Formats: sequence, structure tokens, C-alpha cells
Amino acid sequence: MKKLTFQEKYNAIGKKDSSYEGIFVTAVKTTGIFCRPSCRARKPKSENVVFYDTAQEALQNGFRPCKVCRPMEKLNETPDYIKKIIKELHQNPYLRIKDYDLRQRGIQPSQIRRWFKKYHHITFHAYQRMLRINTAYNGIKHGNTITDSAFDSGYQSLSGFNEGFRSIFGEPPTGSREKLVLNIIRFTTPISPMFACASDKGLCMLEFTDRRALETEFKDLCKRLNAVILPGKNPHLDQVQSEIHEYFSKKREVFNVKLHTPGTVFQKSVWKMLRKIPYGETWSYKQQAIELGNPKAVRAVASANGHNRVGIIIPCHRIIGSDGSLTGYGGGLHRKKWLLDFEKANDCKRSYQ
Repeated sequence: MKKLTFQEKYNAIGKKDSSYEGIFVTAVKTTGIFCRPSCRARKPKSENVVFYDTAQEALQNGFRPCKVCRPMEKLNETPDYIKKIIKELHQNPYLRIKDYDLRQRGIQPSQIRRWFKKYHHITFHAYQRMLRINTAYNGIKHGNTITDSAFDSGYQSLSGFNEGFRSIFGEPPTGSREKLVLNIIRFTTPISPMFACASDKGLCMLEFTDRRALETEFKDLCKRLNAVILPGKNPHLDQVQSEIHEYFSKKREVFNVKLHTPGTVFQKSVWKMLRKIPYGETWSYKQQAIELGNPKAVRAVASANGHNRVGIIIPCHRIIGSDGSLTGYGGGLHRKKWLLDFEKANDCKRSYQ
């Protein structure tokens, strides 16, 4: 498989492209420091640059980590103070944390607003409101009256609750009992933050947060399941975070989290076949089509792979061209190469034990 050239890496640091996170680090001979591909520092001259695959390699060669981009930390890791607040809100969805409360904790409201807008695309107060509405909806589904749910969730009037409910569900509480709620979380990995989305039946989506078709996937998922996506508690989300962490820690090769992946009969058969590709191995689209019993369905198989919403666990990254070349991958070809190299190296280590 083709490696990134020096020029491709150099072009990436010029664009400050965070999608190359985890693929390489940039070491600068004149300063003795190394950086992420997305570092905001001025682009160094090419003759002063050395690229390494990992931060550990840069350290071993005498370079020290940049204080601006902090390459030894996970990119876009949720700050501890925000983790604490999110945990508190999930434990008590009816809690209302106002700007005054944030200041009492030594947190600037503008700081937390910027973080939620950047990484969740909603305001902090909208996040809290969605948690309350989600909890109220679950209460209504289990027999609570709309009035009780409205006032229990902190609304001062039934009309205000109905308006807030309609803004999220697209209809009033009286007509929404058939709606499915999909809970969503954002968490970090060594190569990029990811969104995970799950219903009460299983994991529906696992994607890198910078995937271009992400908004389209969200809309398609909601349409297929007659659902809305809201923050909230979900045991499948807890499990997928744990299993993905074990995967990147080289402690897991097979995933056990339940999946809930709507699609056509053919798409589901393709996704099921993808999960049969052994860890550390690769198949071609043609091989996949043959395994499905239809050697001529190569294009249809490729299309079904492209509609897979559950990255890594349904391992479409293990599909390559018949000539051994990398082919399309929604998470980016550089991440695909990283995942394949990661699995192959780990599989080799295991085989010699």
C-alpha cells in the first residue's frame, strides 16, 4: 500500500489539516520540537522538517513536544471540567446550570459556549434543554402525563414545554409516541474524535466527526428509523466507548456491542460479510462479492460499503483494490492506511507470542 510522500505530508501541515492526526508528526530540526499536522505555528521550511510516524519516534530522536499543539495529548479531548459537567447533567437531566452557576465554579460562560458550538454544533443551554426534553419524552412513553412531564422537566408553562418539544421532535408531545430517540456522544480516539449514536436496540452509527457526509447520514438515519437524535444515557454508548478504547489499546480484535443498522436486505448482507474479515487481513471488493455468491456485484458491494455508518466495528477499512491499492474510505485514506498498519502490526506481534 502506498505511503504518504514527504510532499503530501508537507502540504498537509501547510493546510493545518487535523484529519491527518495520528498519521504522522512534524519534527523541526532548527527548533528541536515536534508538532501535530494541524499545529497553528508558522510552517517551517521543508529542508528543516523530518516526519515521524509517531510521537514516540520523535521523542527517541531527541525532539520535544510543542507547547502550542501539545502532540502528546489526544486531539480535541474534552476538558475535564466539561466532562464533569456533562456527567452531572446526565445523572440529573433536570438540573439547570446557568451562567451564574458556571461563574461560581470559576468557569467563564463564553468558554463553555464556544466549546459546545465547536464540537456539538449547539449551545450549552440547548444541550441542557435537549437532555430535559429527552427525559420528559421517555416519561411520556412510559405513561406519564404531558403536564407532569412538562413541569417535572423545569418548564414554567405547558405552552413553553410544547414549543420546546415541537422544535426538537417536529410535532407536539401528543403525536410523538412513535418517535424513536437516538442518543449521541462524542469521544476521542488516537486518530480523531468520533460520534457514536445508539437506540435502545443497539449502536446505529460510529463515525469520525469530520466525515464529509455526516449530516446526510444523520438525516438518513432519522428518516429510516422515524427518530430524533438527542444527548442522553445509553448502555450501548458506554459499551462502544469501552470497546473502542480496548481496540486502540491493542486489547480487542472482535467487538460485542449490539448493532441497530437500518438498510436494505442487500446492504445488511454486505455489512454482515464485512464483519467476517479477520483482524489484520484485507479483502477486495471482488472477493467480497464472490463470498456473497454474486461475483458480478462488485459495484453494488462497493456502494453498500460506502453506506456503512458504523466505522471500525463494521470494518470497511479492510477492503482494498484487487491490485492491493487503497480505495475510497469515508474517514479518509490516510486513516484507512493507519488502521490497516495498526492491525497488521498488532496481528504480527500476537502471532509470535
